[in-house]
Amino acid sequence: MDDQELGFKAGDVIEVMDATNREWWWGRVADGEGWFPASFVRLRVNQDEPADDDTLRAGDSGAEDGSAEGQSSKDQMRTNVINEILSTERDYIKHLRDICEGYIRQCRKRADMFSEEQLRTIFGNIEDIYRCQKAFVKALEQKFNRERPHLSELGACFLEHQADFQIYSEYCNNHPNACVELSRLTKLSKYVYFFEACRLLQKMIDISLDGFLLTPVQKICKYPLQLAELLKYTPPQHRDFKDVEAALHAMKNVAQLINERKRRLENIDKIAQWQSSIEDWEGEDLLVRSSELIYSGELTRVTQPQAKSQQRMFFLFDHQLIYCKKDLLRRDVLYYKGRVDMDGLEVVDLEDGKDRDLHVSVKNAFRLLCGTTGESHLLCARKPEQKQRWLKAFAREREQVRLDQETGFSITELQRKQAMLNASKQQATGKPKALSRPYYLARQKHPALPASLPQQQVLVLAEPKRKPSTFWHSISRLAPFRK
Repeated sequence: MDDQELGFKAGDVIEVMDATNREWWWGRVADGEGWFPASFVRLRVNQDEPADDDTLRAGDSGAEDGSAEGQSSKDQMRTNVINEILSTERDYIKHLRDICEGYIRQCRKRADMFSEEQLRTIFGNIEDIYRCQKAFVKALEQKFNRERPHLSELGACFLEHQADFQIYSEYCNNHPNACVELSRLTKLSKYVYFFEACRLLQKMIDISLDGFLLTPVQKICKYPLQLAELLKYTPPQHRDFKDVEAALHAMKNVAQLINERKRRLENIDKIAQWQSSIEDWEGEDLLVRSSELIYSGELTRVTQPQAKSQQRMFFLFDHQLIYCKKDLLRRDVLYYKGRVDMDGLEVVDLEDGKDRDLHVSVKNAFRLLCGTTGESHLLCARKPEQKQRWLKAFAREREQVRLDQETGFSITELQRKQAMLNASKQQATGKPKALSRPYYLARQKHPALPASLPQQQVLVLAEPKRKPSTFWHSISRLAPFRK
């Protein structure tokens, strides 16, 4: 965050000291002062319903007047919230236009300074967001009742555009890359002067470019807060009540989807790093088809035709199951032995007893059967509860694939290549010198894969601070190949 920006969180009361600029105000929180987006705060006067003492003291003769005043007060509150939503959307559109016209358009004129790839890294898909937001604001304006604003029906607009808001996921996921690239460029004076010239020509407030680019990340998390406020002042009999209620639920789901996608993308570096540590890897990279570790553990694989038993480590990802062999001497080393395509596969729960295909007695067993090729894998767990955990994991894998298809989640070729490049660089550094043997074993050659990293919140203004990572606490559970 820029030194002149004011940091605050949801619920903070900001003292506004300068509101001459419509978009950015200067304010104070506790001992800190700085600029903050005017569209991301609400005046306290709008937050609570005023109580009229005279009405409370009135007798029966004034009951009807008091009721009318109360309803009028609620209508005014709803009007205030609706006006705020429209006002902040108009300001946000201007903010996006300033970035697209004031920065991106000027950058494209300087091909000697910026490549298209650099511009994509810095600005992400903000031009797509700008187009979608213009359509959204147009829909809001059409639903706005200018004569009686409290009767406006805005809920349907959010429901109609909820799929469009998912494009914020790409922007939020790319934002850290934008910050890194901007930090690199602004170490050179010519870029500092160029960005400052863009800001001045567009007559934008004195905030650095990375501050402006943070706005969409903050904006997507403000919608649930605004809708919750709108629902608060929408009576159940209002025509907009059900739509606002559904819109609040929908926008919470959008924010949750963005956070989940961010977590998944944070996970791909770990997966690439894990793959690079596996000896004798064959075939395509894991990230070509997979992006999530569902479950892992040790199983006995019974192979044909001699019904030979093999102890193997299995790692269940979305779309595929990888199995490896432990090194006999160095148990922290794994050798790639094969993979099973989970798409189109049937998981068959087997009863304890003699297997009719291999004619061998099995216990805690299940079979992976491919209907198209007839390929079969007989696997046995040590305990019944371990078998049940695997069966549940296979069900979760199919559910994960289904959800990814519904939401359109995928890893881009650029993201995959970058993750593999990062992993190869780390692998090239090799074992650090002057490390004791016990410490090296504790680190492991191949890092454990987290089943679920804690969700990275998109916006600290609307969400609690991120909790400490549980990755190292769960490493022993997720890495059974450790000593």
